[in-house]
Order: sequence, then C-alpha cells, then structure tokens
Amino acid sequence: MQEQAATPEKRPQPAAVLMIQGTASDVGKSLVTAAIGRIMTRDGYRTAPFKSQNMALNSYVTEDGKEIGRAQGMQAEAFGITANTDMNPILLKPSGEMSAQIVVHGVPHTALSAREYREKFLPEAKSTVMDALGRLRTAYDIVLMEGAGSPAEINLKARDIVNMNLAGWADAPVLLVADIDRGGVFAFLVGTLELLEPHERARVKGFIINKFRGDLSLLQPGLDWLQQRTGIPVLGVLPFLPRLRIEAEDSVVLEGTSGRLGAKQGKELDIAVIRYPRISNFTDFDPLEDEPDTAVRYVSTAIELGTPDVIILPGTKNTAADLDYLREQGFPEAIAAALNQGTRQLAGICGGYQMLGLKLLDPHAVESAEPGEREGLGLLPLSTSFLQQKTTVRASGMLAQDHPLPLYGGEAASAPAAELPVAGYEIHMGITTNHDPASVRSLFQLKGPDGSMQQEGWGTPEGRVWGTYLHGLFHNDALRRAWLDGLRQSKGLAPLGQTFSAAALREQEFDRLADTVRASLDMAAIYKIMGVSQQGR
Repeated sequence: MQEQAATPEKRPQPAAVLMIQGTASDVGKSLVTAAIGRIMTRDGYRTAPFKSQNMALNSYVTEDGKEIGRAQGMQAEAFGITANTDMNPILLKPSGEMSAQIVVHGVPHTALSAREYREKFLPEAKSTVMDALGRLRTAYDIVLMEGAGSPAEINLKARDIVNMNLAGWADAPVLLVADIDRGGVFAFLVGTLELLEPHERARVKGFIINKFRGDLSLLQPGLDWLQQRTGIPVLGVLPFLPRLRIEAEDSVVLEGTSGRLGAKQGKELDIAVIRYPRISNFTDFDPLEDEPDTAVRYVSTAIELGTPDVIILPGTKNTAADLDYLREQGFPEAIAAALNQGTRQLAGICGGYQMLGLKLLDPHAVESAEPGEREGLGLLPLSTSFLQQKTTVRASGMLAQDHPLPLYGGEAASAPAAELPVAGYEIHMGITTNHDPASVRSLFQLKGPDGSMQQEGWGTPEGRVWGTYLHGLFHNDALRRAWLDGLRQSKGLAPLGQTFSAAALREQEFDRLADTVRASLDMAAIYKIMGVSQQGR
C-alpha cells in the first residue's frame, strides 16, 4: 500500500475517534484495531492508530529513530502510513519485577518503580497524551484508539490515562472486545460492564467477540441473552485465525512454545531461541518460523536445548539480569556441550550479542541497582559499557567483504553472498568495544549518520559464534535464505533458494485479517456509531 499523506489544512473538524478496549490483556485488541483500520483505509479514510500508554518489550523504531510500541508501528503499516511517536506517546519497558524505563515520545525519560510512576508521572501525563491525540486528529480522518488491559481494573482507574478516562477526554465511543477462546466470555463482558461507572458504561456502544471456533448457531442464544441483558449489540463474532503471521507485541504469545529435543515438526533445520524472562523483540525470528524447512523452538531451561543446528541468544531489556538467568539455569554448560556435539552456530542479537563478550560494564547503574561489572560468556573478545543514552536507529548497508557467516552462494542464491544488502534497526543502551579485531571478522558495513560505512557485528573466523545489534536481520529475504541454505549445505542437504518475501507475506496477512473481519463485523453500525459515512471521503 502507498502511504497516504495527511493534509491537515483540509480538515477544519477534528478526526472522528473510536476506542477499542478489551475485557483483559491478550484478547486481540491490537489485531482488531489493525483490521478495522485496514478496512477503513480501504474505504477511503486516512486512518491512524493511537495508544496513549503501552507496556511492551517488543518495540518499534520509527523512521526518525524514535521508539514506540510495536503494535502501533504494525498498525500504522497496516494502514499504509508512516508511524510516529504521537501514535504511542508513552511507552513503558519493564526492566524488573517492579520497575520500568519510561519512554516519552520515543526517548527514554526516566526509570521509575510502579508506585513512583503512578504517583509522580501519571498526574502530569494527560497533556502529553492529549497533545499527541490532538495532532493526530488534525492530520487524519479517523483515529482508532486502543485501550490497555481492562477498563475494569479498579485499582488503576483513578489515574487511568489509557482506558475510560481517555475515552471521556476524547469523547470517544467504545467497542469492547472479549476472547471466547479462553472461556467465560459472557462473564467477562457482563462483569466488565458491572464494574464500570454509569457514565463509562454509556460509552460502550458494541461488543466484539474474538477467536470463535465452532458453529455460530450454537452461540446465538447466548448472544441474544447478552443483548437483552445489557442493551448493547454484539457487532461481530470474529473467527479464530490460525497461523496469522502478523508480529505480536507481548511475549505471552510464546507461552507453550518451548520444545524438547526432537520436537522439530519434521523440519530439516532446528533453531533454538533461548527465552529468558526479559526477552525483547522476539519478532526478529518470525520469518524463520515461516520458512518451510525451519523449526524455531523457544527454550526456557537447559534440558530443553538439546543439539539444535543453531542456538540464538535474543534481545533483552536487561542484559545483566538475563545473563544471570542463563547461569542459574545452566545454559553456558549446555551451550558448550551443544557446540561440541554438532550445533553449528551460536548467534547473539542485541542483548544476546552483549552476553557473548568478555565483560558487561555498568558504571552508571543503568541495568543494575549499583554500578559494577559482570563476566560475559567470553566467546567473543568484546566488552559492553551501558550508557545513559539509548541508541535507536534504522540501519542499512551490506555484508562486510570478509564476513564470517557460512552462507550459500551457489546457483540457488538470488545474489552472490558478498553482494547481499541488509537492513534493520537498533535499540540498545550499550556501546560495545572489540579488544582483539585480529581474532574476529566484521559481519556488516552499515551506513552511519554521516554517510560513511561503519563496521557492525563480529564473529569468529569460521562463523560458529557471531553477534550483532541489528534487529530485523532475518526479514532480509536473500540474506535469510542464503544463511539457511548454508546450514543445509553443512548438513549435506540441497539448498531451497528463495522461498517467500517477508514484506509481501505481511501485506497478504494484513489483507487476510481485514477480509475475515469485514465478513464478520457490522462495519455499517461501526461507522454510524462514529458518525461518519461508510462511503469514505
């Protein structure tokens, strides 16, 4: 889809707004928002997503190098527009059980405990939120506002800036989404309404039941009862969509994905991603899961590791704490055993890359309660110093001329390995120093801020251990397939060559989602609730 440029001067009236809230976390609010926005974009409306406050470790870097929640970045792409920080002005990135980094308009603002955030930050947050929403309402026809968690969280309502208080500030009608797949859907919906104040309840104009499997006629008596009991219509029952290949924001989607030795679904390549408690940007590996010959397993304990073809240490919000977790679980010994017994590569992305080095230095207590240092895994001659300034940037370039990655470059490859382009993004607090450049090889040449090409990422000469700060690495189709075919070649398997385009697959999945939702949702009623025409501009 082509980006639709906003033309604020043609809109004397602010954009129409619609708020999509949920009865709980992970009921599908983000995908329902993406689907409705995709439909509205197709119908001719310039549509923008908005979530005032997001809590997520899986973030998104905007084109101007700012950080927002991944869901709003995904939604903007689904709507065919460029994401900016107005779409998610406040992002919370948990760094511990009771603390988080507070990111305001894409830039780290401070680190606060949960209590400090509620008592010190939230009372002053309304202007930040409403200014951002106001700019979006000037620039677009429709703004789809997404809530967080549940509006019925009584302990949080007094200082709410993301659910019913926000709906009131924006005078937005609300659709309430519930997940029938987890059970108790009628209790969730009725119970949520019962816990709302009368003026809040009056904002709820419709229900959406999500993730339905089965015969709709058997559900109809319940739908009739619900409308009779509440006076609120069910605007749609959305079917469960298997294997929807749109990236998730919350690592809760990884529950149940751990795999023991042999759980490879009959595929020829076995990749194990270590799932530590603070894993971030796990969507790096989505394209690998879509490859026909590749199984991706998320493992939380050393006993699950086995001897995969590749072990990946992914990104993390707290490198030091998750390195401690690796040691507590016995992963260093299990990784060493796997490399001795047939695992071909150990790779680190971002925080995982930092772990592969000699030391982690934290002079400003960025990742720890006190300044100090930790021993890394000692597999690359690197040290990382955590600084108070965060790096968030989109990056592009190519493979380094003497890179160590064992890639396949034969007839099945789309280009010689040395000519493969690479693009992605970086989000990290640390600066990594190479103490023995002669013992390792650079992975990439990336374009720096001044236009010069700079080395990024390092690996051992034979490519058995390597790491990079570059997120989105495996979304590069030619590079991903050359790397996988290199693994196949090392196992005596024939290469597959190019299999699919990650970008085209994503567009296809956006359309599949929108087509399914349009067929199941009363869009005419939704447009009427918003007070806009279904025909578009």
